[in-house]
Amino acid sequence: MNFKKFLPYVIAIVVFTIASLIYFNPVLSGKQIKQSDITQFKGMSKQVVDYRVENGEEPYWLGNAFSGMPAFQVSAYYPNDFVRYLDKGLRFLPRPADYLFLYFLGFFLLLIALKVDWKLAILGSLSFGFSTYLIIIFGAGHNAKAHAIGYMPMVIAGVLYLFQKRYLLGFVVTSLAMALEIYANHPQMTYYLGFCLLILVIVEGIEVVKTKEVSVFIKQVSVLVVAVIIGVSVNATRLMSMKQYADFSTRGKSELTINPDGTPKEKSTGLDKEYITEYSYGISETFNLIMPRFMGGGTFEKLGEDSNFYQTLESNAGKSVAKEYSNQVLTYWGKQPIVEAPAYIGVILFFLFFLGVFLVRGRLKYWLVSATIFSILMSWGKNFEVLTNFFIDYVPLYNKFRAVSSIQVIAELCVPLLGVIALKEFFSPKVSSEEKKEALKKALYLIGGLLLVFTVFGSSLFAFEGIRDAQYQQLPELIDALKSDRKSMLFMDGIRSLILVTLSAGLLWFLLKNKLKETPVIIGLTVLILFDLISVDINYVNKEDFTTKRKVIKPFVASKANNEILKDKSYYRVANFATNPMMDGRTSYFHNSIGGYHAAKMKRYQELFDYQIAKNNMEVLNMLNTKYFIAGEDKFQENPEANGNAWFVNNIKLVNSADEEIKALDNLKTNEVAVLRKSSLENSKINFPQEKDSTATIALIKNAITELVYKSTTRKEQFAVFSEIYYKDGWNAYIDGELVPHYRVNYVLRGMLVPKGNHTIEFKFQPKVIKTGSTIALLSYVLLLLVPIGWFFLNRKKEEKA
Repeated sequence: MNFKKFLPYVIAIVVFTIASLIYFNPVLSGKQIKQSDITQFKGMSKQVVDYRVENGEEPYWLGNAFSGMPAFQVSAYYPNDFVRYLDKGLRFLPRPADYLFLYFLGFFLLLIALKVDWKLAILGSLSFGFSTYLIIIFGAGHNAKAHAIGYMPMVIAGVLYLFQKRYLLGFVVTSLAMALEIYANHPQMTYYLGFCLLILVIVEGIEVVKTKEVSVFIKQVSVLVVAVIIGVSVNATRLMSMKQYADFSTRGKSELTINPDGTPKEKSTGLDKEYITEYSYGISETFNLIMPRFMGGGTFEKLGEDSNFYQTLESNAGKSVAKEYSNQVLTYWGKQPIVEAPAYIGVILFFLFFLGVFLVRGRLKYWLVSATIFSILMSWGKNFEVLTNFFIDYVPLYNKFRAVSSIQVIAELCVPLLGVIALKEFFSPKVSSEEKKEALKKALYLIGGLLLVFTVFGSSLFAFEGIRDAQYQQLPELIDALKSDRKSMLFMDGIRSLILVTLSAGLLWFLLKNKLKETPVIIGLTVLILFDLISVDINYVNKEDFTTKRKVIKPFVASKANNEILKDKSYYRVANFATNPMMDGRTSYFHNSIGGYHAAKMKRYQELFDYQIAKNNMEVLNMLNTKYFIAGEDKFQENPEANGNAWFVNNIKLVNSADEEIKALDNLKTNEVAVLRKSSLENSKINFPQEKDSTATIALIKNAITELVYKSTTRKEQFAVFSEIYYKDGWNAYIDGELVPHYRVNYVLRGMLVPKGNHTIEFKFQPKVIKTGSTIALLSYVLLLLVPIGWFFLNRKKEEKA
């Protein structure tokens, strides 16, 4: 075996490992990064994790958040999920260094697929991985997003192998990379990857029309489709459970036609347009991609003592106040609600991107430029309504995702990719010196001229007014001082960018004039790019974001109120109104909460909150068995009116629509009457009890998350309501071991007829989708293994005959 052949790969892995550990060096001392979303996730998933440890199996349901919901999108391990072990092997470093390493590795493999020299491939990989947006998502805790982004270049590498007619390698890489991409479990990023690949296929298709190699193209696309299907199918359980739940989640279609205030509701099969486009990138904000603080940086920035803001505040309120309030100044003047940091790709990388526009030939350039432009246009969201509304209304699944600005992840990938390919061409002896010289000049004039305009005239081109400036209105001079600081930020970043571009262009010019060799130029560019990116990254994600492992593993400490409530060992729910209950994972860490923290909660439950709980409807809180209310760290109140775990009602109120269901709760005595949708009876003829048995009893005797057992005693047939969330595709009801129907009542709860006598009533969570999906996944793994083996031997046989 020729070990020298593998030496570049070994060097690359070592470099990537060292780079990941140096940037996130606190992990070497056992510290872990504090991530707000992951902290909330710890609260949401605690019950599932505890159940997994105690019982050695998956519950697939959790009861500690939103009064109960499927655990599919919170925390779930699935049978035959073998791709999980491959993923673990690739992410062998401590978190978040593992994800950074994955960025590097994935992009390196993509560049190798494009036959880029390994030294350039390392430069490109570091450039991609340290892109500011890809770093700042760690601070927020968007691990699944980082995970999915890390595998995107690998998928593209596999597809490019197919279009290079390297079918076997392309099939294996595409199917495995797609399996890993789906496993990462961030559908939005995978969906955006689909657009990137679609543009690639279209560009390849146009080329086919020119070359008339239609049969070859059909073969390439066919192999691609099969590889993607197999890669997707090995994740069948995950995807099928997700799809099943999605229809019931906030991503699904609402049946309501009215808003909480009674006004007509806009029809939608997904999220509301306003919610989808809440985070839309401003058109002028796009220049953040080449100048990090073009719009003031992140929402909050630290300003030094030499800033106008600090000096104005000091002169009006004193030095101590100035120091305190200058640590978090509202410098961002864009229109997005909040921005952790600018999505800075890098001015040098954009310079190289433009170099590629003028130097690179062929369909690869057309794909990368088209995908970049598409990505930026789509990120504008409500600022480019014609295009955005078209996609929301007509493009499948587009209305299932929010934060349209994150589609810029395509540009995050394409810009450095074309930049590195530009360097490959610039170093190639096959390209004439004159072509290189012209392309270098054009790229320098284009980006240099743009930077020069903003640096010199920027202060007069924009108003520099932020949407939160009113917070400083008590001292109007502060707003003027802040505007001056924003202008200064733009000017200083303009100078910085001009210097970096000039130095980078100088290195390439010296190479062109044979005053420098290729390797020193690569080293020089690597140093400049890393300085450019890391000096920005470090302002937003650094060692201060790390803490002890114990604080990450156990992020919440029980308050006095929590401890007092925990003394009650019965089964009940807690409402924490000291915060927004629907954005609160902390309470779920200690109790069964009526709230929680998850982007894909059940739609009907969200509607119940918006239409009833938000209006302080105590009867609805009672039917959810809300026994305790938290009003502060030390304040809580017991609710003696809570309906309990189950109760019999006097009457059934039949309604015809979802609107009638939700409105019926306005004045409903939930412990006496149940609201039932006529259509839920599914044409079955049921004679509901007309008279309540005053001696009837029903009580919960076992609560095991996925199994609830009740004992009932009645002299007459009765209708029982259970303070548990209805979810038809998983929960089955049994009376004395016999499967019986149960119904959705009171918009979100379960109800059923209970015959007279003494009975045992059981609810068991038995989602069929798990068994079906795991069978499909296993068969897909078999295909993933057998197809390449069969293909290999078939090719070998053909070669022997030839």
